[in-house]
Amino acid sequence: MAATALDIIPENEAGRMAAVRRYEILDTPQDGSFDRVTALAARRFGAPISIISIVDHDRIWFKSHHGVDVQQIGRDAGLCASAILSSEAHVLVDASTDVRSLANPLVAGEFGLRFYAGVPLETSDGFNLGTLCVIDKTPRPVDQAQIDDLKDLASLVVDQLELRLAARQAIAKAEIMAREIDHRVMNSLQFVSGLLTMQSRSTDAAHASAQLQEAATRVAAVARVHRNFYSSDTAEVSCLTFLSRLCADLSQICGVEVEVTGDEGSVPTTWIQPIGLLTNELVTNAAKHGAGKVAVIYKADGTARELSVCDQGEGVPANFDPATSSGLGMKVVGLLAKQLGGKLVVSENPAGRGACFQVVFGNQVTA
Repeated sequence: MAATALDIIPENEAGRMAAVRRYEILDTPQDGSFDRVTALAARRFGAPISIISIVDHDRIWFKSHHGVDVQQIGRDAGLCASAILSSEAHVLVDASTDVRSLANPLVAGEFGLRFYAGVPLETSDGFNLGTLCVIDKTPRPVDQAQIDDLKDLASLVVDQLELRLAARQAIAKAEIMAREIDHRVMNSLQFVSGLLTMQSRSTDAAHASAQLQEAATRVAAVARVHRNFYSSDTAEVSCLTFLSRLCADLSQICGVEVEVTGDEGSVPTTWIQPIGLLTNELVTNAAKHGAGKVAVIYKADGTARELSVCDQGEGVPANFDPATSSGLGMKVVGLLAKQLGGKLVVSENPAGRGACFQVVFGNQVTA
């Protein structure tokens, strides 16, 4: 009597499916290392078809399918669904005379399957993810040496899955370590900033004191950018969200209202440090030399991006050119704009009184 759909569900199905998800193998691209295993298995049996299958909750998906173009079949129709019920090989020498498979659509239908030999892909914790199987449309004998070879090849498949899982876990640990290192760097920068501030208070020379204080402020700015950025661990980050967090800090530090508006959208994490340092420099400059509320505006239109910082002060002199300014702040802003592949433009505040410093950049980072 043929097995029913309920008959081919393992007792440990919930744990087995958790193991399938753990290896993140379903729907991954074709892979030469797995294709070589199925080619070897087919050659060892002298059969036309060999498959590495993963049994999903409602389908049997083929990681490698030597000799057949089909990428998956329904779970009810699959012999592999039966093969994962045991740790032993599942063999049909002539499926047309085997009571276990007479009603199977692959046997009774147009495909005409006659020979099947499958061994489970068993994990170290005892879950059968799927099978390595060999298939033919002609009945054929099989000996124990062939089954033993098929088991060894199946073990190689599981070894590959374990290696890839270990590599992903190692990368995840490395990313956590990198974030921890960055956190420590941020703390170190804050400590250096504090030392510089203390030194500036103790020096006798007014000019030297001012220089030390400026250096301390810039070190603190780098630390501030790190603190606001590393709350995210993705390849891209929302620029507007980052600017909002950063400017909330700047508003408290500078003692001015900083309003952030603009377009939603993500930018590569490699852009965040120059964007953050630009914003820090321009907002600090606006709080120092401008007046009223500071407006930070981020616009994104396709690949074109604009970051503007506007104040409500007296504005800039008519002949002001940021490219020739002797001030360190404008030089820093210019260098950061170039790092983003952009340029700095200075204009009157379109909202009324004051000045606007605008950095226009695209989607290519030049440094």
